[in-house]
Amino acid sequence: MGFLAQGLISGPLRSLWVVVALVGWSVVMWIAERVGKRDRPESSLNLKDAVIIGMVQCFALIPGVSRSGATISAGLLRDLNRVAATRLAFFLAIPALVAAATYEAIKEASVIRTGVGWLPTLLATGVSFVVAYASIAWLLRFVAKHSITVFIWYRVALATVIAVLLGTGLLSPT
Repeated sequence: MGFLAQGLISGPLRSLWVVVALVGWSVVMWIAERVGKRDRPESSLNLKDAVIIGMVQCFALIPGVSRSGATISAGLLRDLNRVAATRLAFFLAIPALVAAATYEAIKEASVIRTGVGWLPTLLATGVSFVVAYASIAWLLRFVAKHSITVFIWYRVALATVIAVLLGTGLLSPT
């Protein structure tokens, strides 16, 4: 989907004003947290869940809608418990991120080769993987005992700060 919507993503959606999606998707996250029964374990996942959650993940192509936030919200709305929804969000990230990274690496190969170089790029990718893995481990422990509401407030606060900076001209939208 990201490949098909590439022109839209790198064009009209490139404005920081689009971050109002931070608030918009925060509403979806709040609804998911309140409405979802959170009584289904990971072992109850089925094809319908996978298709619906995978389709909702496409909303993350809009800046401000996080891929993991979209996936976790969809999982909660499908009544998955928080840990199952969060684990699924990160399992679904693997093919999407590998495909996107591979595509960008091929597309920008000459820039990488003449710029930073392949070794530093691969090293940075490895470090990013380790940090992401540690972050996911922490997040899984967190959501096992806590609501995702803290992330909702963080998103609203961030959107407010960005909107104020944009509104005062201290930050350019592009």
